[in-house]
Amino acid sequence: MTSEGWGTPPVEPISQHYIVCGGNALAHRLVLELVEHYEVPVVVLVADRTRDHAPQIEQLPGVAAVVEYPSVTEEALRAVSIGTARGLALVEGSDQENIHAALGAQEHNPDIRIVFRMFNQRLGENIQRLLKNGAALSGSATAAPAFAAAALGRPNAVEVDGRYLHIAFDDAITSDRICVVADQIDRQDLSKIRLLPVQEGDSAQFVRLAREFGDDGPVLPGGVHREPVVPAAEPAEAPGGRAALQALPVEPREPISWARRLRWRVLDTMRFFTSARMRLVLLTALAAVLMAFGVLWYLNRDFGWTVYISLLDLAGAAQPDQQADIAAGTGTGGIWQRVAQVVITICGITFAPVATAIAVEVLGSGRRGLPRNPSAGTRDHVIVVGLGNVGTRVATQLHDLGVPVVCMERDPQARGIAAVRALGIPVVLGDGPFEEQLRRARLKHSRAVVAVSGDDATNLEAALEARHGNPEVRVVVRLFDDNFAGHFYKTLDNAASRSVSYLAAPAFAAALMGSEVRGTLSVFRHVLLIAELAVEDGSGLIGLNRHDLEDPGGVRVIAVRFARSTHLQWNFPDRTRQLTPGDRIVVAATRSGLARLNTVLVEEG
Repeated sequence: MTSEGWGTPPVEPISQHYIVCGGNALAHRLVLELVEHYEVPVVVLVADRTRDHAPQIEQLPGVAAVVEYPSVTEEALRAVSIGTARGLALVEGSDQENIHAALGAQEHNPDIRIVFRMFNQRLGENIQRLLKNGAALSGSATAAPAFAAAALGRPNAVEVDGRYLHIAFDDAITSDRICVVADQIDRQDLSKIRLLPVQEGDSAQFVRLAREFGDDGPVLPGGVHREPVVPAAEPAEAPGGRAALQALPVEPREPISWARRLRWRVLDTMRFFTSARMRLVLLTALAAVLMAFGVLWYLNRDFGWTVYISLLDLAGAAQPDQQADIAAGTGTGGIWQRVAQVVITICGITFAPVATAIAVEVLGSGRRGLPRNPSAGTRDHVIVVGLGNVGTRVATQLHDLGVPVVCMERDPQARGIAAVRALGIPVVLGDGPFEEQLRRARLKHSRAVVAVSGDDATNLEAALEARHGNPEVRVVVRLFDDNFAGHFYKTLDNAASRSVSYLAAPAFAAALMGSEVRGTLSVFRHVLLIAELAVEDGSGLIGLNRHDLEDPGGVRVIAVRFARSTHLQWNFPDRTRQLTPGDRIVVAATRSGLARLNTVLVEEG
């Protein structure tokens, strides 16, 4: 591939290749997936071969060509031989640019498989219907559940047919686990982790019984025992921690009691009372109202009537006693009751303007579009640093779970500010030092800090400042570099690292090959994919059984839906039954394992 100027086409004609448009981190990981695991020819279209990850992409072995164009135009698509390509991945640019490029590519090649990144998932679903063979994915939506779950210190879940699959570690593993997904887990050396290690089959116990009572076994018919034979030593259990795939009937949610929610609401309202003098006046008035209420209740012995008359007095709607009523004996009765009502009415005059001012402030700040600062009552919250696509998704998901969230952003024009403001999430804006910003975000009272900006150094700086300001806080950091992440795990406890591109790239690659990835699960820095594959006419999966799918490694068949069935059968025990057209299988797979299955689909399907 020559490098002179923009738009230089490949030197040699190319066909049956895959095109990746973009030079960002996701494009880099996606190209790696395609050339290393799927072993397909890849042509990369970048805006500038000297910026972002374009130089690293150009050095990857297996990349057929890198073409430079400022945007994905008709000319650019022709330069990368769109007419003879098998697939196109659009992983950079705005939603509008990706939609335009996808529709243009379909005009040149109606049969091409198109996968495009969309932040607006609803719009992406509608555009997907316009394409003959297309899929809209969101990298941030794929990765956000892993970040949110890591912030709460629990595994994220993937929903499959009403069950929520999640990863459990060590002592949390139960007897009804679906399968072991990792062993040899060592936090000091994550490279030792084995994903989907070899394990006993479902029928291992029956095989042992058959050997024991069979012709060559120690037990003969009638219960006669042969001479015991020393069995071969079983392999020792792998050292280190283990992880297993388990299912829950309901989605795991953060348990937050109504008392804690009420406490947050009450403390949150204190942000309106920043003046010590105002607090003193209001607390005095409140104490006077409570004392007057107690007097009324004591005199009348009727709690309901006391509440009723007190509320009327607070609103200034009480009817005073007239002299004629007192003389006739029809008044409310007693000087102490009249004194109590006067006190409540005067205090009501104090409360009314304060309530009005609060209402005006709330409505006015919303109309001005100003994000509000965290209040003095913010407690047990998660601080999200960076309101890009990923940060916005993480903050939204945590808010939906009922977890208090405070966001930090240096760019006042960031697209996520408006989204979190609409949810009432406090935002700390400014370009000051992280120490000051985190203090304003009430780091001392937070439970976790999630740093998800687009720069590794910025995220690490935020995490270290957070740990310095609050040694007990949990930190979750977005890091692209694996070596960087390894040192991070070795250095910090109560910490987690995730890579958006590492989580999203396998899903984009599988979608490019025609598979449906239901979600990704994290085992530290490793990714486990939950995918559903359809066995169609002409598919390479026809005639294969569980042995054929699992024995090469990297794949576990966790559920099967047969052609004439409406429900999934979990851990289907018959490992010899062959797949037929109309069947669907759900697998837990490593990146290379799913690539192997997709290669079968592409090459033989």
